[in-house]
Amino acid sequence: MAGIYIHIPFCKQACHYCDFHFSTSLKKKDEMLCAIKKELLLRKEELNNEIIETIYFGGGTPSILEMEDINDLIQTVYDLYDICDDPEITLEANPDDLDSNTILKLAQSKVNRLSIGIQSFYNKDLTLMNRAHNADEAITCLEEVIQHFDNISIDLIYGIPDMNNERWLSNVQKVIDLGIPHISCYALTVEERTALNKLIKKGVIPSPEEEVAHSHFMLLIDKLRKEGYIHYELSNFAKPGYYSKNNSAYWLGKKYLGIGPSSHSFDGVHRSWNIANNSLYIKQIEQDVVPIEIESLTISDRYNEYIMTGLRTMWGVDLRRVEKEFGVEFFNYLKKESQRFLQDELMSLENNILTITDKGKFLSDGIASDLFWLDLK
Repeated sequence: MAGIYIHIPFCKQACHYCDFHFSTSLKKKDEMLCAIKKELLLRKEELNNEIIETIYFGGGTPSILEMEDINDLIQTVYDLYDICDDPEITLEANPDDLDSNTILKLAQSKVNRLSIGIQSFYNKDLTLMNRAHNADEAITCLEEVIQHFDNISIDLIYGIPDMNNERWLSNVQKVIDLGIPHISCYALTVEERTALNKLIKKGVIPSPEEEVAHSHFMLLIDKLRKEGYIHYELSNFAKPGYYSKNNSAYWLGKKYLGIGPSSHSFDGVHRSWNIANNSLYIKQIEQDVVPIEIESLTISDRYNEYIMTGLRTMWGVDLRRVEKEFGVEFFNYLKKESQRFLQDELMSLENNILTITDKGKFLSDGIASDLFWLDLK
């Protein structure tokens, strides 16, 4: 089984924190959609006829497209690839795009999962982040979406400057009250090439505080666990049966094909990424050239990737798999280097599975990097 990710590189406006690849101009939308469909054709052999179980529209803001465009892209995938009987087809969307008519059209399409970028239910936070919707639109959108969709995920951001614990828990409670089965939560991070970084340097916005983000994260874990959500990946919580199949495939090392500018692909031994430039992407695809860079992963690369992805999930890192796939040298190295984290109760070891404890979850990326195998040649 494999997945297809389609990057839609358009947004209404730039969120202050975002460093993803997108354009706020739709002038080349039609050319871009033609190029994406052609790339799907040009690369159809790469997955070796594996069955597709997930189709994911990310971005950018895929919900900025017309419903006819989305249906056309889905049909192109169906025409070119073998699709399983009940694929998970996810569309990322913003509340300001989801009016009643659009929601109804989506419900009548093959899209069966919506991932909605709420980020906060408070206008103060939304203004700081330069989101295109307001708090009322967020609530109205969700109240209507739940009438038509069962499989819904929403994004929230914590660690926002001036967001106290009460306001953060209020955000989480709204999700619970609405019965949303999946929630993805991310700490506000300051990327170098963003408006947020510039505003912080100018003193317009205070810098996010790590201690606040840590407090929000621990409150989140406790609150959602009590409400029956499973913390199956560092940033993701779901009711039983609502794990994201698309995202789980990334963390479990399954193959996926990334289509569109800046998208990434993985086939188990190679990682590749498309050029992050709309005009050059379209031009090269029109010439039957996929503008892609490919990296062959060494055994240490693949080990490090397994450590990074595995420790982010509840499934952890299997020591037996490390020994089988990477060899006894990697196995012994991991056992040795993990001892200090086990002693500090930042990790646990049960049935040969290494997992991050609640105490260590906020530090998981750092713990993983400390367990990486470094080639010092």
